[in-house]
Amino acid sequence: MRPLEDYLVIDFSQFLSGPSAGLRLADMGARVIKIERLGVGDICRTLYTSNLIMNGESSVFHAINRNKESFEVDLKSEEDCEMVRELLKKADVMIHNFRPGVMERLGFDYQSVTALNPSIIYGEISGYGTDTEWKNKPGQDLLLQSVTGLTSLTGNADSGPVAMGLSIIDMLAGAHLAQGLLACLYRKAIKNEGGFVQVSMMESAYDFQFETITTFMNDGGSLPERSKKNNANAYLGAPYGIYQTENGYLALAMGSIPQLGNLLGCEKLEDYVDVSEAFDKRNEIKAILAEHLLSASTENWLSILEPADIWCADVLNWNALMAHDGFKVLNMIQEVEMMDGYKYKTTRCPIRIDGELLTSSKGSPKLGQDNEKIIKEFITQHTTANA
Repeated sequence: MRPLEDYLVIDFSQFLSGPSAGLRLADMGARVIKIERLGVGDICRTLYTSNLIMNGESSVFHAINRNKESFEVDLKSEEDCEMVRELLKKADVMIHNFRPGVMERLGFDYQSVTALNPSIIYGEISGYGTDTEWKNKPGQDLLLQSVTGLTSLTGNADSGPVAMGLSIIDMLAGAHLAQGLLACLYRKAIKNEGGFVQVSMMESAYDFQFETITTFMNDGGSLPERSKKNNANAYLGAPYGIYQTENGYLALAMGSIPQLGNLLGCEKLEDYVDVSEAFDKRNEIKAILAEHLLSASTENWLSILEPADIWCADVLNWNALMAHDGFKVLNMIQEVEMMDGYKYKTTRCPIRIDGELLTSSKGSPKLGQDNEKIIKEFITQHTTANA
């Protein structure tokens, strides 16, 4: 059995952040029922992030909602709300990521739900918290990256703010919610107490930057300055960065500049013997290094640097990565199947428990596909018992 077998999660959330938390709980064995709006469902079903449509719906929906059930309801209907309340009475966890005030209007806020089920663990994700003047702003990943300073860390000094190439704040907020829910599930197992877990995307974005923000706050308030060339971390000196080679790219982490010069046959680098120069003169060092690395292939440089225990790596695209034995041995890709027989490949849960890979063959649900089963299991029995 997986750790969360027999736990029931009712998930009202949409888009990425909340559903990613539900996905992680499902991977660990929980039964996750998505509450989806009548006729529309999770907006992510039709929020296309690429030109790829899979089985009539968005690829991102399939990626983040596998291994779940769908219960399609009209939350403006009292009859449907009553069915949802019956589910919540039996649930261990509830999740939502609506803006502050929405769940209060629907009657599924923390106070209302705990009145139905005092031992439930109630988890919510907001964009900016529930008490700030920004609380009604849209909690969208790019906007959060921008307003929290994250975009000031990526790219070279003259490139302006640069966003990360994926929805990192959504994923972090979902991971933080899952952590809080798991902590409360542990407490519930011991004391049979419920809990209220709150996460904001803004706080997750700040926590993501804990290392750099700590440096900033204790560095006299001086803003980080990205290097003009090959920047990868505003607070780290040369050689830290990604460099073009004759046939590709090479990533270099921390290392001694004179040692690099000696190994690479670049005499100019051997003159930078003062450790402080790696930061103070990083732009000129990186310029010298960048020009020199163009003279040979990535494979050539790796064959020199890796035996010397220099921290370096090839820079792979997904095609090259997935063809590599180092990736294949992890078995990170699994095939899942939807109820209508549609199959697709996606990633598995990255966690192993007792040596077991947490895989699942169950794909994402069609809108409302589980209504009949859920009503028969949770609602009809209640009606019959009260007759």
